[in-house]
Amino acid sequence: MAEDRVDWPAAVSGAGDGAEWETAEQGTEEGDGGWEEDAPAGAASGMAPHLWLVPTPVGNLGDITYRAVEVLRSADAVACEDTRRTGALLQRLGLRRPLVRLDAHTMYRAPQVLEQYPRLAYVSDAGTPGISDPGAELLREALGRGIPAEVLPGATAFVPALVLSGLPTARFSFEGFLPRSGRERRKRLQTIAARPEPTVLYESPHRLHATLLDLADVCTPEREASVSRELSKRYEETRRGSLAELAEYFAQGVRGEIVVVVGGRSGAEDTAPDWEAVAAELAAQGLSTRDLRSALVERGVSKNDAYALALKHR
Repeated sequence: MAEDRVDWPAAVSGAGDGAEWETAEQGTEEGDGGWEEDAPAGAASGMAPHLWLVPTPVGNLGDITYRAVEVLRSADAVACEDTRRTGALLQRLGLRRPLVRLDAHTMYRAPQVLEQYPRLAYVSDAGTPGISDPGAELLREALGRGIPAEVLPGATAFVPALVLSGLPTARFSFEGFLPRSGRERRKRLQTIAARPEPTVLYESPHRLHATLLDLADVCTPEREASVSRELSKRYEETRRGSLAELAEYFAQGVRGEIVVVVGGRSGAEDTAPDWEAVAAELAAQGLSTRDLRSALVERGVSKNDAYALALKHR
């Protein structure tokens, strides 16, 4: 199992390891008398409405682009998931703009926000908005109202993780976050296992080990993969190896934001499962006919075949 560790010197990172601006308490909620007082009103700008989705650093402040700073400076307001986090970022950049919270719980306010602030910039907590965050919903709302929208190129976590994995990159699939449990999770895992190209997915630190075990179960323990965490931060780390090796390494837990890259299906894995043996093994665990049928369907057996196998092994 291979590993990369990066220890960024403070002079390179600009903001050290990113922790200072990520955890600073500066910023304001909309309407609490903070930075909004000396910001120009959106309707008074006299310019055509526009929505910008603006990427922000995933950890290293030096990854902000000049264009992103200019858009944030010129927008009527900055909508974001967390006003304290974004307020700290704007302060580090020397910017003073109205901040409006628009996250998964407050996105219902999007029509009013777009009306109040015609030229609106939106940022997520980190990376490019619209990928596994509420930015996509705001974009649809703006387009539905005929408001021109623009997505700036910039920081994202999954592209560096994919390249760092060492796996083929000509084609890949992106899954975002997997469902936490249930049949839908099993279906998504089976889809990942069947793909010939690598799959990139996000995971939380406390669910990483369970997800690696599930992937090893569905994809085979020997499938190549990588786990990247804390990308662009002081303790950036990428580990490569089989799913079994990675599951063992991360069994004791991990911190930071996680990107998992799973290699594509190889020709050596093309042998079809022995469903008779699988059904016999499940039946030996004492499953009822109904539960046995459901378990086989979750593993990819057709409903008719699963029913026949369940009757045979009841």
